Amino acid sequence: MRGKSTVGSTDAGSPPDAVVRQLGSAADAFASGDSRLCFVDPLDPAWCIKILRPDRSPSRKRRGQSWLKRLKPLPRFDDNLQEIRAYRLLQRSVGQAAYQLIPIIDGLVPTNLGPGLRSELIRDDDGNISLTLQAYLELYGRNASLQTVLADFSRDWQALGMPSRRLLLHNLVVQQRALRPSRIVVVDSVGWPDLIPAGYWVAPWARHRAGRKLRYLAALIDATGRK
Repeated sequence: MRGKSTVGSTDAGSPPDAVVRQLGSAADAFASGDSRLCFVDPLDPAWCIKILRPDRSPSRKRRGQSWLKRLKPLPRFDDNLQEIRAYRLLQRSVGQAAYQLIPIIDGLVPTNLGPGLRSELIRDDDGNISLTLQAYLELYGRNASLQTVLADFSRDWQALGMPSRRLLLHNLVVQQRALRPSRIVVVDSVGWPDLIPAGYWVAPWARHRAGRKLRYLAALIDATGRK
């Protein structure tokens, strides 16, 4: 699936298909983040669907902000729409090389829980959903194989000037081949959060910012190793 462009399939009003996915309830999600729930696509297990959490709807998120931030339009508080926007900008600034480090996305689809963002589901070669970096560290620690793929990931992330908010352990997954780490993938928090995201147009600045995010990630990993 590597290298497929997402541009053209991520328009909010143009879902890949009109079939309403039956996802069950929130309890059926395989993962839950601060703002979204993740479900396996019932029509294709190679994909997942990200749904906005009811308690973190765009209107509720906006009400919790300062008066200045409440001036932003409501779609700016919709994580799915913001991810689509970030991918469009990333496609122009970084291009196809980005998809070795992040999943492909395929636009919004209708579900029984509302519109959901369809995204590539990262799995190991045995078919299991890949562990988050946080879960992997808790189970196996910072072994030599993991250190190698982390070094590769960090090199490529900075070289490409990949845009992101803070890189958190639960937003990265460790894809395994033959029970060994083979790749690190960032599955959430893609995109520059700045009011004026200069990193999309100024490559040296993007690489500088990406390096700062990586140093923050390294500090989190170090802290986990000391527990």
